[in-house]
Amino acid sequence: MRTRERTFRTEAVVLRRRDFGEADRLLTLFTPESGKIHVLAKGIRKPRSRKAGHLELYTRSNLFLAKGRDMDIITQAVTVEAYRPVREDLLRSTYGSYYVELLDKFTPDEAENKPLYDLLATALGWLAEARDLALATRYYELQLLGMAGYQLELFQCVVSGDKILAEDQFFSPADGGAVCPKCGETRSGAFPISLSALKILRFMIRSPYEALRELKLSGSVHAELERVTQRTITYHLERQLKSVAFLKHVRRTVE
Repeated sequence: MRTRERTFRTEAVVLRRRDFGEADRLLTLFTPESGKIHVLAKGIRKPRSRKAGHLELYTRSNLFLAKGRDMDIITQAVTVEAYRPVREDLLRSTYGSYYVELLDKFTPDEAENKPLYDLLATALGWLAEARDLALATRYYELQLLGMAGYQLELFQCVVSGDKILAEDQFFSPADGGAVCPKCGETRSGAFPISLSALKILRFMIRSPYEALRELKLSGSVHAELERVTQRTITYHLERQLKSVAFLKHVRRTVE
């Protein structure tokens, strides 16, 4: 938790930034101890600012802050991890925008959540290096949903409770998991999911990210996985994230 001292240190990832005044910026940060906070970076837009390079979007930095009357002020910043490919490559950067918006919508301000901070920091590393950006993103979405209390049930029918058999099934975002064919045929909002896609979802939920590196999925399975996670996220947030449409546009342009 944040202390009552006039100054404090924290590690943070820069989620958003907005120009303020003639030379300052308002930053939204995600920190391990205080969750999402809003701070001021004075003079960061001046040509000779020493802090500018350490406070780029998606950058993870060690910060020293002073408590202000209305908002805390960054006085020092040192980069821990720049994740340069996430900023410099258009597609990776667009995915990065989606990553931070997804986290933003599932987290209130100033709510400590170190596991979620660690997930974001690690996921940006995946995004900087992954060959299959869509697969890395599905993994991030599934982990975030689990941490937010929406872990998918993929081994029992979420309607009847019966064991899910090795065959094509249905999936219900509202019920939070797999639905057997008997229940799925009449379940409102449920849609078909192939056995192949279901197996990959199960594997992703139970395995570390490193186990996914060698997976090569067909376009149809990729589409099914995205349908599952996107419809689940949209159901819980009651809206589609703004970055999703732009991400789809960029993917069509560069892939």
